[in-house]
Amino acid sequence: QVQLVESGGGSVQAGGSLKLSCAASGVADSYYCMSWWRQAPGKELEVVAALWTGGGSTYYPDSVKGRFTVSQDNAKNTLYLQMNSLQAEDTGMYYCAADQCLDPPGPGGWPAPSYWGHGTQVAVSS
Repeated sequence: QVQLVESGGGSVQAGGSLKLSCAASGVADSYYCMSWWRQAPGKELEVVAALWTGGGSTYYPDSVKGRFTVSQDNAKNTLYLQMNSLQAEDTGMYYCAADQCLDPPGPGGWPAPSYWGHGTQVAVSS
């Protein structure tokens, strides 16, 4: 059973940084596509970063490219999202998600996650 627990959200001024963490359990037995999603007020859920735990494959939408970095600590089974140069538009609930991926996904091949955390709130004030 995969379980995901996010932490690290909070309030920050525009231009600041935050680092989110996602403690994952039940993922050590295989490769997974891990991802971060956000739900901004009044907007649809969108992916902001994704990573294949086998190494070498990541994905960022243009809206966060160059500002957000996804990484993993395999020893701790933890996924991170470093967010820099935060903008008011980055405000929202951030979710960690996962789906088993035996092979690295190609462009457009990232699967819809099967497992979700409960989220951590990020508020960016301008």
